[in-house]
Amino acid sequence: MNKDLSKRLEALREQIRHHEYRYYVLDDPEIADAQFDQLMNELKRIEAEHPALVTPDSPTQRVGGKPREGFLKAPHSSPMLSLDNTYNVDDLRKWEQRVHELAGREDIEYVCELKLDGMSLALHYEDGKLVRGITRGDGTVGEDVTLNVRTVRSIPLSISKEKLKKAGIPADFEVRGEMLIPLASFKKMNEDREAKGLSAFVNPRNATAGTVRQLEPSITAQRRLDYFAYSLLQNGNTYFERHWETLKALDAAGFKVNPARTLAANFDELWAFIQKEETRRETLPYEIDGIVIKVNQTSLQRELGFTGKAPRWAIAYKYAARAGVTKIEDILVQVGRTGKLTPVAALTPVFIGGTTVSRATLHNMDEIERLGVKIGDSVEVERGGDVIPKITRVVDDEAHPRGKKLFHMPEKCPICGTHVVRTEGEVDYRCVNVNCPAKLRESILHFASRGVMNIDGMGDALVNQLTDRGIVKNIADVYLLTEAELLKLDRMGEKSAQNVLSEIEGSKKLPLERVIFGLGIRFVGERTAQFLAEHFGSMDALMNASENELIQVNEVGPRIAKSIAEFFQEPKNRELVDQLRKAGLKLAGAKKQRGTKLAGKTFVLTGTMPRYSRDQAKKMIEDAGGRVAGSVSKKTDYVVAGADAGSKLDKAKELGVSVIDEKAMEELLGKP
Repeated sequence: MNKDLSKRLEALREQIRHHEYRYYVLDDPEIADAQFDQLMNELKRIEAEHPALVTPDSPTQRVGGKPREGFLKAPHSSPMLSLDNTYNVDDLRKWEQRVHELAGREDIEYVCELKLDGMSLALHYEDGKLVRGITRGDGTVGEDVTLNVRTVRSIPLSISKEKLKKAGIPADFEVRGEMLIPLASFKKMNEDREAKGLSAFVNPRNATAGTVRQLEPSITAQRRLDYFAYSLLQNGNTYFERHWETLKALDAAGFKVNPARTLAANFDELWAFIQKEETRRETLPYEIDGIVIKVNQTSLQRELGFTGKAPRWAIAYKYAARAGVTKIEDILVQVGRTGKLTPVAALTPVFIGGTTVSRATLHNMDEIERLGVKIGDSVEVERGGDVIPKITRVVDDEAHPRGKKLFHMPEKCPICGTHVVRTEGEVDYRCVNVNCPAKLRESILHFASRGVMNIDGMGDALVNQLTDRGIVKNIADVYLLTEAELLKLDRMGEKSAQNVLSEIEGSKKLPLERVIFGLGIRFVGERTAQFLAEHFGSMDALMNASENELIQVNEVGPRIAKSIAEFFQEPKNRELVDQLRKAGLKLAGAKKQRGTKLAGKTFVLTGTMPRYSRDQAKKMIEDAGGRVAGSVSKKTDYVVAGADAGSKLDKAKELGVSVIDEKAMEELLGKP
């Protein structure tokens, strides 16, 4: 029975791997998403029924395991060196001539590939199975990020012996390539971060590095990274005799290899490729910043060798920054999904890098003052890929006289007319009206999300329709929805409409802290909302609290207190609370006085304790007035270490932080 089932499972896994390859590597799916989901769900069901048959390389095992506590260092099989750069045709020609001189021959082939703007990553396979993923690090030693690497769908978890044999690749090998985040994923990720009040990543390269080093693999999986392979080694040495053969073999083995490449017999051919790809740069779904040129023949690469930090047989030609000079006709204000007001320069249209640019971000008032920008100024504008064009400097010369009109941030939101606030010590101006049309969609999605009011079924598609059609104009309108209104929406049947209404009705029973969290007050997360509910006992008491009273709440400092006070000073937000009250939500709860035994003390939990789960220990510490942090620092008072404690224990010893066990924790809590 198990033997037959194992065969069936492996056939199903191979079928899923095939469709993953078609979708994530070739971008040419053979089946619809729903059909793929059916296959995956069938595999998950069988594996759940027969856990002994689950294999590490199963497609279901891409994301798994507990969040790690840090990354282990791992040495590279051979150095991962950076490339020398060149920025013009003359220097590139000198490099090519130098290659001929050092090699003492005329017939040299070159392989030209796109220089992807991500991060280098080495993948190690044993018996065709992925066993390790290592970042570049300092080139000699990197970090083991295997759990995160496994979540990237264009990286095969295993490759069959037949496929490797056909590609001419041994069972044990190493692949090197570039991890990157596609521009569409980068844009969505930054929108999500801003919606949560987090800072946006500056560029896709930084976003990739930050994602690969996430301590929670599920977050890495959500960000949809991609991986392009460009090198294959065995025992640290290049395996094939020509680089072109390497790329073909990687392609045949199922790795994603960039199709934009060419084999050049001379300088004219490689230069033609560089020029052609620069014109295509704007149309690519990811960032590139140049072209990599490599000597094709591996034996010649070895002969040419290395300088102290880079190979002599390869170079990167970097494209010039895409910039142009134009005039600021006006400065407008955009309101983002978090209520942040961003000044945007309206420009005389200028053609930069294949695209006409008529808008450029000025970020905030501090940036305007740093640049000294006035309306009417001529400015240099830079753009890169799908990143919003930005102004880099004011041009001040005889041909470009200075503008005369200064810009001031408006006192009221240009969308809803609400008074704009700027928290002391921050650069951003914000609209704090939860129901401002510019931020309404995100406000509703946050309010309805699982950890808040838990209205299952109220996701992007439904909220988009409700707001776009003007059915829901504020959060409280969610509680006025009728079945008739829902049935008029796309893809909404009677059963679905009833389910949504049932979820909305059920959310009314949730406690006060959930409602506070759902309001989306800046800096007020789930934990702070709980402390506020326990301290004040009602929404009315919270709304009418002064900043001094708010500061008395556990973990509420001046910045959070200021944000809460500003929120409830806005009449439209107080009106929203009244509407939620009329809808039947719980706006009162029992006051709870937390203990003071551990007041002011910060704990970090690591390892497994014999008597308590981590959540139980956390609750006991917090109920006694203590705080539980996720990482160890000099401000940590105690690290509670159980069995199999990880890197947090090492960090505690390094910093001289007190390390205690479960029994000592109980003694601090005053438990018998």
